[in-house]
Amino acid sequence: MTATASGETQDTAAERFLVRLLAFEGRPAATAGQGKDPVNEAMIRHWCEAMGDANPAYTGPDAIAPPTMLQAWTMGGLSGHTARSGAYDELLTLLDGAGCTSVVATDCEQEYLRPLRPGDTVTFDAVIESVSPRKTTRLGSGHFVTTRMDIRAGGELAGTHRFRILKYAPAAPRPAAVPPPTAAPPRGSGLPRRPRPVVNRDNQGFWDGVRDHRLLIQRCTSCATLRFPWLPGCNACASLDWDTVEARGDATVFSYVVMHHPPFPAFDPPYAVALVELAERVRMITNITGVPHDALRIGMPVRLEFLRVDEDLELPVFRAGTEG
Repeated sequence: MTATASGETQDTAAERFLVRLLAFEGRPAATAGQGKDPVNEAMIRHWCEAMGDANPAYTGPDAIAPPTMLQAWTMGGLSGHTARSGAYDELLTLLDGAGCTSVVATDCEQEYLRPLRPGDTVTFDAVIESVSPRKTTRLGSGHFVTTRMDIRAGGELAGTHRFRILKYAPAAPRPAAVPPPTAAPPRGSGLPRRPRPVVNRDNQGFWDGVRDHRLLIQRCTSCATLRFPWLPGCNACASLDWDTVEARGDATVFSYVVMHHPPFPAFDPPYAVALVELAERVRMITNITGVPHDALRIGMPVRLEFLRVDEDLELPVFRAGTEG
């Protein structure tokens, strides 16, 4: 067992450090905070447009805010909040001093107790709910810190938001692994194989369609709303019942980015990643063929084709310069 410079074992030092961390549990992370804006129709509209959520409950004279916006009303923006307490910063500084200089958000949990409506003024308090013993992850080893925020409207508890981060010491880079024989690049490509798509029960039908050279779009059988990418339920009416329609294949470039960095195996930068809008009024992320990346333009008409990228992977892409 290794001893530290003070003569105590590493286990004892870790235990003493954990005691210091646990002393922060129950201390405030934010006190008497107030949302920078009342709940308002404009932010609700922007949120629903970004999420593709057309639920009628979020519009009209009796509108409520989407429950998942709970945290949005408490966010401080670039200037932050004066409600943030010194205890939370002290905790993060202590972890920094122990080598846990990196941070990643891991998950959040929300509980909804009362709907928020336009005009509500939101107030909140937050507490450091828990600090975990040191954990080892693929990113590195460190401590999970959970804060709980109680969010009120008109003094009445509207919901709680638990937010968890990992403050960690980055793991040493692993040596590059030798790719298995099945990951060999296609002959003559000079590049590794493309990453494999994750196929599960929610999107199996889409990939079955690709195999048959059909681009299938989900359609809610309750309200007829089309949706893409595939989801287990309708984002307009929440129905779980659906069928499919086959895309015609005509589309236009809605937006795009040209990737220069970072380099990624199997892709040769610079290359364009495009968001196209299909004739059916749904959008999908894809690649554009038939035109250099620097000649791509918003509004450019494109046409569906299926591109075989290696011996066992075929993908739907769109070709420019082909009339429907």
